[in-house]
Amino acid sequence: MSLNKTPLDKTPATIVTGFLGAGKTTLLRHLMKEAHGRRIAIIVNEFGALGVDGETLKDCGIPGCEAENIVELANGCLCCTVADDFIPTLTTLLDRADPPEHILIETSGLALPKPLIKAFNWPAIRSRVTVDGVVTVVDGPAIAEGRFADDPDAVAAQRRADPSLDHDNPLSELFEDQLGAADIVVLNKADLLDEAALRTVRADITAHLPRAVKIVPAQEGVVPPSVLLGLNAAAEDDLATRPSHHDAVDGEHEHDDFDSFVVVLPEYESADALLARLPEVAAAHDVLRIKGFVRLKNKAMRLAVQGVGRRFRSHFDRAWTDGRDGHLVVIGQTGMNQEAIAKAILA
Repeated sequence: MSLNKTPLDKTPATIVTGFLGAGKTTLLRHLMKEAHGRRIAIIVNEFGALGVDGETLKDCGIPGCEAENIVELANGCLCCTVADDFIPTLTTLLDRADPPEHILIETSGLALPKPLIKAFNWPAIRSRVTVDGVVTVVDGPAIAEGRFADDPDAVAAQRRADPSLDHDNPLSELFEDQLGAADIVVLNKADLLDEAALRTVRADITAHLPRAVKIVPAQEGVVPPSVLLGLNAAAEDDLATRPSHHDAVDGEHEHDDFDSFVVVLPEYESADALLARLPEVAAAHDVLRIKGFVRLKNKAMRLAVQGVGRRFRSHFDRAWTDGRDGHLVVIGQTGMNQEAIAKAILA
C-alpha cells in the first residue's frame, strides 16, 4: 500500500463519499485492517446527534483503529462547516508530534464532495495536505432498483404524462454530484446482483460520470488499499473536471430536505421482533436510513443495526463501554412523522 508523501511533501487525504448506507464505514474498516502499522487518521462526519459510524470504527479491535485516531464531526455536514470544524480539525491532526501518514475522510451520506475538495485550497492547509483521491461508494442493489437513474428528459416526459407524479428528487442530484467528484467508484454489494443487473448498474453509473473513472465492484467494502490509496489525484487542483449541480451558486446549498432524530430503545430480551419491524416501519414511512445499537439482556456485546430502505442487517460488534441506552438514529426527508415512526419502532 502506498502511503508515502506526495512529491510536494504534502500529507495525502482520501475523501470517501457516497449515499446513505452505501458501505463507506465498512470500506474504511477494511482499509484500517490492511494498514499494517501505517499511521492513518480518520475524520468521520455524521448526520444526526449520535455518532454511530464513529462508534462503529472506534475500538473495533483493528490496530490503528483506536479512538485517538478517529475524529468525529457531528455539528453539520463537512461541506457546510469547513471553516468552523474541518480546517481546525485537519490542522490539529497535522500538528501532532507524530502526524498521520494518510488521512481518510468519511463524509456524511448527505454531503456534497466538491465544496470539501475546494477547502483544500484554503491557505491554512494548502501547503500541507492534498486530496489524494475521491472514492465514491455506491449501493449496487439500490441503483438496480432505479433509485438514482433519473434522466432529466425522461422525468420531464413523465411529469407531462401524469401531473400527479413528483419527480423533484434532490437525492438524484446528490448522487450525480458524488459521482462527478469521483476518482474511483466502488460498486459495493455487487455480490447481491446477477450478471445482467451488474452490467445494467455499471451502465447507469457510467452514464452519470463526466470523465473516464474506474468502477470497482466490491463485496462488504473489500477493496485493496493499493487500489484506493496513492492515486496522487491532487483533486483540489482539478476542480474543473468535477462538475456539480451547485457550481452556479458557488457551492452554496441546503440540506433542508433531510432531517434526523434519535429513538431511545429499552433493553430487550431478544431483538428478533424489533428487527422484523424495522423494514416495515421504513417502508411505511419512507425512511431513508435507520442505524444504531441495541442493548440485550444477558449480552455484554452491543447489537449494531444498519438499514437502508427495507434492507437491514445486524451483528454484534463489541462490548458496551458505557452506560448509554440502546438507540437508533432515523434519517428521512423533512416532514416525516417522527412521533409515528418512533411509536412504530417501539411497538
